[in-house]
Amino acid sequence: MDELKPSVLHVYRTYFPDPQGGMQEAIRQLCLAAKAEGISNTIFTLSPKPQPEIIECPEGRVVRSRSWMAPASCDLGGIDALLKFRRLARQSDVLHFLYPWPYADIMQALTGVQTPGVLTYVSDVVRQRWLGRAYTPLMWQTLRNMRVIVANSPAYARTSPVLSDPAIRNKVRVIPLGIVEESYPTHGDEAIFSRLGLVLDEPYFLFIGVLRYYKGLHTLITAARQVKARIVIVGSGPEGEKLRTFSDQSAATNVLFAGQVSDEEKVALLKHCRATVLPSHLRSEAYGMVLVEASIFGRPLVSCEIGTGTSFVNAHEESGIVVPPENPMALAVALNALLYDSNLAEFLGRGARARYEKLFSGPALGRAYADLFREVAG
Repeated sequence: MDELKPSVLHVYRTYFPDPQGGMQEAIRQLCLAAKAEGISNTIFTLSPKPQPEIIECPEGRVVRSRSWMAPASCDLGGIDALLKFRRLARQSDVLHFLYPWPYADIMQALTGVQTPGVLTYVSDVVRQRWLGRAYTPLMWQTLRNMRVIVANSPAYARTSPVLSDPAIRNKVRVIPLGIVEESYPTHGDEAIFSRLGLVLDEPYFLFIGVLRYYKGLHTLITAARQVKARIVIVGSGPEGEKLRTFSDQSAATNVLFAGQVSDEEKVALLKHCRATVLPSHLRSEAYGMVLVEASIFGRPLVSCEIGTGTSFVNAHEESGIVVPPENPMALAVALNALLYDSNLAEFLGRGARARYEKLFSGPALGRAYADLFREVAG
């Protein structure tokens, strides 16, 4: 083993090129940043259609096995997954698990691999409480076996009932998730404005993300009626049709559902928005990578205080405004403050960029995880 350049096997239930989500992008950014620090990355994942089996990507090698089913968003593999995981784990210096994925705990328990492990604790099991109860014994076995457990924000380490448990609390460290700026397109595709019927110089607020139950978009749509600017919602997801119906019933005529956009179109929208809004109201929103994205471009942030990493990424009155969850009036007041006070918007945008450079940039992310992987490998 080269102790200066350990090989790391990252383990999560899904990865590109399967449908995009925040966790896949977080893993990609982590691997890009760690690779710049000399780490060799392999990503093991499941896919409904795992052909090709191996994909070579700039961030590392992706190895896939078949996902036979995904009850409660928990992809399950078969014998092939167990064999591939065991082989890859034995070839690696460090295992890096992204939690929660119960099947990863099963693979580790059944294969008996001894490779030292690190676990990045992304989120508590929030909605699937029945699964949480059945999974608890295996979860604690996995956590006890880890050398280090990473929380992505001080708030989550403090408020998670699992991470704050005395049995593992001394293993927990905080490493914020981040983004390698060079991995984003330099120039945005401004043709998106004409496609969406937007005027480039007119202010608008921007939401980007999968349209899920915990994103708080019902609050944003309700608040939109009190805001004299367009509210652009980018993304698709299981709540999409319900949200469009709610928007029509609420007569929120300034809400625009943009659907999926390209990376270049997303960059253009981020560069020109008055602020990026993440109104998530449940702890399922553990971090909010879109807030980091907006910080790259110096845009002010608006989010809700839910006791997770969102209020670490978005520091109130430093990089943006933090409001109570499910409070349309408070959200509207925050948006209008940024809409009518350009100096405030510029001040918070500069603060967001400064916070990105200090805490969430590629070099900050890469150094922190690379140092951890070297420590565990050694």
